[in-house]
Amino acid sequence: MDTSAHPAPGTDSGDASRPDGTAGPTPPARRRRTVLLLLGLTAVTSATALVIGLLSWAPDPPEPARPLTVGEGERLAAMRVTNLRDLRAGIRVTAGTGAARTELVGWVDWSRPLLYLDVGGPGAGAGRGLLQSVGPALVIRPDPAAVPTPAAPPLVPPVDRWRLHHLTPGTGLAPVLDLLLGLAADRPDPAPAVGRWIARETIAAGPVDVLAAPLPAATPSPAATPTGTAAPGDGQPRYWLDQDARLHKLVTRLPGVGPVTVTLNRADRPTLRPVDALGGRPGLPRALTDAERHRLDRLPARLRAQGGGATLTLTAPVGTDTNLRGTGWLSWTTRTAYLAVADLGVPDRRTLLWRDATGLARTDVPAAAGGGGTAETPGRPPMPPPAGAWRFARSGTDELAVLAGAVISAGTAAQRGAALRVREDVTDRRTVDVIELRATDGQVRYWIDRDGSLRRLELHTGAGTWAQVDLSPGVMPRLGPAPHPPATAR
Repeated sequence: MDTSAHPAPGTDSGDASRPDGTAGPTPPARRRRTVLLLLGLTAVTSATALVIGLLSWAPDPPEPARPLTVGEGERLAAMRVTNLRDLRAGIRVTAGTGAARTELVGWVDWSRPLLYLDVGGPGAGAGRGLLQSVGPALVIRPDPAAVPTPAAPPLVPPVDRWRLHHLTPGTGLAPVLDLLLGLAADRPDPAPAVGRWIARETIAAGPVDVLAAPLPAATPSPAATPTGTAAPGDGQPRYWLDQDARLHKLVTRLPGVGPVTVTLNRADRPTLRPVDALGGRPGLPRALTDAERHRLDRLPARLRAQGGGATLTLTAPVGTDTNLRGTGWLSWTTRTAYLAVADLGVPDRRTLLWRDATGLARTDVPAAAGGGGTAETPGRPPMPPPAGAWRFARSGTDELAVLAGAVISAGTAAQRGAALRVREDVTDRRTVDVIELRATDGQVRYWIDRDGSLRRLELHTGAGTWAQVDLSPGVMPRLGPAPHPPATAR
């Protein structure tokens, strides 16, 4: 049989003979070709329309600025209460321009209030380094050799080289720090009388409204800027505010500073620890247990039984920009303390201080004659005390004299006053209870270890800081003879 005239079963030649015997495509083949042709024409038409549309497309014009709605004004009025409720936030600040630009990176805790920042930028100068402030007290840890670009400070701050620092109100960083702390309040502000909605933007945290309005009354006033023919709202501070009244960015101008941009990271909310000069961790104050009260009551006898004395190290931020460092010895059996004290502002001088039951004596000598060392870590005072122009007084009223007297009295009489256990802490690898006494002459804190030994004594100063005396019980030299007043002194 000849099979060449018939296609194999299951094949579709597309050119099979028609029923009338003539050659040509069958009806199914013609339909397929028609569909393919139509699809191709559709694709070409769509592509052409898309290109024409892209060439002629223009974005919708932005919505023009307008007065604030009632809801937007209420959100702005609630902004500072929201900050206080959220407690903390990460911050990044740029203040000023050009060579005067200062950059701050760190955190603000509005609940205390506490600032913990790394200061950098070309305008930081000698202020480059770490900064902490609690209330009116501000301390810095200068690091002029640090890289100009700041980074987030270490969560556990360094323990050394902090010093009290005074910022002149209205100048330098003072308006910027006031602005940061002034962004929180315990009650809503009045709705702004003037203000504008500027735009809607989307940031990493989500959609926000950009609003222009004056700063709250508790924050520094913005610098005056020429208005010319600008629309209302131009030149005013601008807030990037979300629907929950959370501030994410603030742009303003401050007198003596220039433009200031504050960016907040509201997800960056670690618990912050003030340095020791600012009181250390706040803890949870409570009444003393019986064991803690017993150790406090037994403290004088315990100190006298420990060989009668200790080596002491003094760190005292007092007054305005006065930062004292000292070292020396203390005898509780003879009620005598002898120290060499350096002022960081006068590194080439030492003050020798002698405190005993008869009163207080001091003299100023060159650093080399006062034990040497550096102002940050002075050497121990010379033995025996040198002859010289010692100044004598029955008692001293300055904070250094009060601190020396408090250390001596810790080993001579039971402590009086309302006592609270502030917190548990660690010093010199020993666990201690920090016990605070509030007496008529001020606040004193005793760091008492579980063996009943005094490891540190702190005094709250008039500058709002805490001065510390660290104690290391052990063998010490015999403190004597004491310096004598001049023969003509009375």
